[in-house]
Amino acid sequence: QLQLVESGGGLVQPGGSLRLSCAASGVALDDYAIAWFRQAPGKEREGVSCMSSGVSNTWYPRSLRGRFTISRDNVNNTVYLEMNSLKPEDTAVYYCAATTGLGRLCSTLPRQYAYWGQGTQVTVSS
Repeated sequence: QLQLVESGGGLVQPGGSLRLSCAASGVALDDYAIAWFRQAPGKEREGVSCMSSGVSNTWYPRSLRGRFTISRDNVNNTVYLEMNSLKPEDTAVYYCAATTGLGRLCSTLPRQYAYWGQGTQVTVSS
């Protein structure tokens, strides 16, 4: 069974950068759509980015385009989220997730993802 283990979260000043990692084991990720979600206290879980399997089409909400970048390293079976120009409102628990069956598109609906990492806390504060 696919297992996802996240790392890379922490405390960063506004304007700083972090790279989150999501190491997969058990199953190769190349046939999975992957996504990053985040959830702040009192807020709904929201999609940060997703990447389809195969051709690796990507999606970002407009507010994050140019700041966040999702990537996949199939050799090391790892997913990354590069986060730049971080803002206090980016503070949240960040989760990676994976699923099959989405075809050429990816999704930011949490219920469509069967496999999840444990989450990693990102705090943006001075």
